[in-house]
Amino acid sequence: MQDLTDFLEPVAVNELNNDEGYTDGQLAKHLLIFEEELPDLEKADIVIVGVTETRGNGRLDTTNEAANVTRKHFYQLHYWHTDIKIADIGNVKTGATLKDSYAAIKTVLFELLQLKKTVIVLGGSHDITLAQYYAHIEQKMPIEATCIDSVINLRGESPIRSENFLMEMLTGEPNLVNHYNHIGFQSYFVHPRMLETMDKLRFDCYRVGMVSDNIEEMEPVLRNTNLLSFDISAIKYSDAPANKNCPNGLTGIEACMLTRYAGMSSQLTSIGIYGYNPAADHEELTAKQISQMLWYFIDGKSRHKNEAQMDDRNNFNEYHTSFTENGTIFLQSKKTNRWWMQMPDKKFIACSYSDYLKASNNEIPERWLRVQERG
Repeated sequence: MQDLTDFLEPVAVNELNNDEGYTDGQLAKHLLIFEEELPDLEKADIVIVGVTETRGNGRLDTTNEAANVTRKHFYQLHYWHTDIKIADIGNVKTGATLKDSYAAIKTVLFELLQLKKTVIVLGGSHDITLAQYYAHIEQKMPIEATCIDSVINLRGESPIRSENFLMEMLTGEPNLVNHYNHIGFQSYFVHPRMLETMDKLRFDCYRVGMVSDNIEEMEPVLRNTNLLSFDISAIKYSDAPANKNCPNGLTGIEACMLTRYAGMSSQLTSIGIYGYNPAADHEELTAKQISQMLWYFIDGKSRHKNEAQMDDRNNFNEYHTSFTENGTIFLQSKKTNRWWMQMPDKKFIACSYSDYLKASNNEIPERWLRVQERG
């Protein structure tokens, strides 16, 4: 394993809490934190790494404190999930250029992914998703990627990296994105032709209204996801005041539900929460929101540990259905109530209760159809 300390800056824990200290129940007392020496990551289930790079958002400052301000509030939350071990290895040093920062972040994340750790990236502009993706490319493993954002960052004509990074991620070579999902876009921010293009590519995009009305339908989407990128601009201003651009969006509770679903996924290996600018925040409410999203991610991770293995059919309810001459099997976990649906190739995919209801009524579930179309 490469010596990661060359790329990292340690966490000044006492400075985050103004030397007031923490109680035994708070997370700061239970995390493996890089203060002087890099902790032993062997026992960690989740590794947190901060990023200060924001030049991809058009801002020239390189001292963004998003990760540290979020840490301040995260460390104060209480540690409920004793079955989940968490390490915080500090912030990746900002490079001389944006490209240098990408390379450093990719190196750190790749090493952590090689150790089979679930990685949380805190801070940085949304284009840091590229560095997150590069780390997955290094593993040479095809992935399913998901972005949660109010816009779709495919503006090829824009010089701002955070507005066009998806172009490289979805069309660059080598390309290992098997499938892409976009959750929480707001229609008035997205050109209709862009959605038509996404649909032709068989990518799935979910409008914010659909997400709010049927948020449980996002659980199977996130269960299949390997790489998740969450831009806080997806959350409405009243719940994340650092997002000054939009009064509408996901509520704070919905954001926490989505990160909890992500934590429950056995497929997810990295999640980045981007776009937070402390200078635009009010009473650090956005940092508090992000810290609670992290808490729910850990809650989902703990819940996932209790899930049964797919081959242990005693822990599943099994339902045989037939729709339009297609016979299939649905499995429902007795432990978490989650659902799976068998495809014609006999593989099971994540699905929802509504998919089962449609199949029972002789309707083809759209999720089944979309997977078949992608072949």
